[in-house]
Amino acid sequence: MAAPGENMRINGDRLWDSLMEMAKIGPGIAGGNNRQTLTDADAEGRALFQKWCEAAGMTMGVDKIGNMFATRPGEDPDALPVYVGSHLDTQPTGGKYDGVLGVLGALEVVRSMNDLNIKTKHPIVVTNWTNEEGARFAPAMLASGVFAGMHELDWAYERTDPEGKKFGDELKRIGWVGDEEVGARKMHAYFEYHIEQGPILEAEEKSIGVVTHCQGLWWLEFTLTGKEAHTGSTPMNMRVNAGLAMARILEMVQGVAMDAQPGAVGGVGQMFFTPNSRNVLPGKVVFTVDIRSPDEKKLNGMRAAIEAAAPKICDELGVKCSIEAIGHFDPVTFDPTLVASVRKAAEDLGYSHMDLISGAGHDACWAAKVAPATMVMCPCVGGLSHNEAEEISKEWAAAGADVLMRAVVETAGIVE
Repeated sequence: MAAPGENMRINGDRLWDSLMEMAKIGPGIAGGNNRQTLTDADAEGRALFQKWCEAAGMTMGVDKIGNMFATRPGEDPDALPVYVGSHLDTQPTGGKYDGVLGVLGALEVVRSMNDLNIKTKHPIVVTNWTNEEGARFAPAMLASGVFAGMHELDWAYERTDPEGKKFGDELKRIGWVGDEEVGARKMHAYFEYHIEQGPILEAEEKSIGVVTHCQGLWWLEFTLTGKEAHTGSTPMNMRVNAGLAMARILEMVQGVAMDAQPGAVGGVGQMFFTPNSRNVLPGKVVFTVDIRSPDEKKLNGMRAAIEAAAPKICDELGVKCSIEAIGHFDPVTFDPTLVASVRKAAEDLGYSHMDLISGAGHDACWAAKVAPATMVMCPCVGGLSHNEAEEISKEWAAAGADVLMRAVVETAGIVE
């Protein structure tokens, strides 16, 4: 006898084939992907996604920051759409699933609804958000942030990459500046499907993560200015070493995060030395401190502690220090009704599940500012992500998409 909801499942083979086909665009050097935002590879991935959406009977809209919205009509022309999506852009050494699973999983939901002739009251919109990663243009979740009114469009256009290229110019160059006003669309609800990017689901042997909250984040960009000098001929007591100041700040950040345990993390993943020569002490070092916590008081306390300690460290070494907050969002509590819908979908389908707090930021964090929102997660091997070795199984991918489909259809309202 079939379990409840047994007939409402996605086509797992088709979803997996789509993931593998998209992974051919912007291949990495070690099995993953380098499809950074607003590159030629990003443009190619967008074109393939549009082709697939139109083949599934959807119409594509694009806004002025390049967000893509593929609409499956609902039966009620006045009903607000249910949005489902994530992002196609990757880290420079990214995996094949981070973000992409959420976009193609949403597409597969529509494809499977077509197969099963499921009609809904509310339209369904499959979404690809621009520049979720923030790897090339800071901050992360830039376009969904503009959509939610957290950033100004002109400010976003002026963001520059490490080569000094502007976001707006690159968006125009690849041909994905749309004509829709950013944020003009209204949502009935928003769902996002994603790999966990952490080890908890796999360790607990659970197939589905029911995401109840998302950690808040601060990105603090440090610019340390010292004095370029020969590493061999400059006496130790006469150096103005920006690199040494950076090292001491990194150690301090580690201490601040450890003091804030449990439920807090901090570290540095990007730094630039100038002139970056083997035998020259750096005259300038730029790096970004990433701190996160689901507790807003703890998160802001960490920022205050870091910003108080860093200038003192630099003063002792004669190094100048400036700090700019280049990325931030408060901790997010996802909509309880949608969370319950995801949990019930997992139960109805017989999938093991558990509640999760997302350690990573997602476009859902900004979508939650303008509509009820939640997330579904599947495990990833070893919790590894933002790495070309990132891996999931076909079964995990399909299970999460099954849950996504049931929750989305319930929220959109089946029309018999």
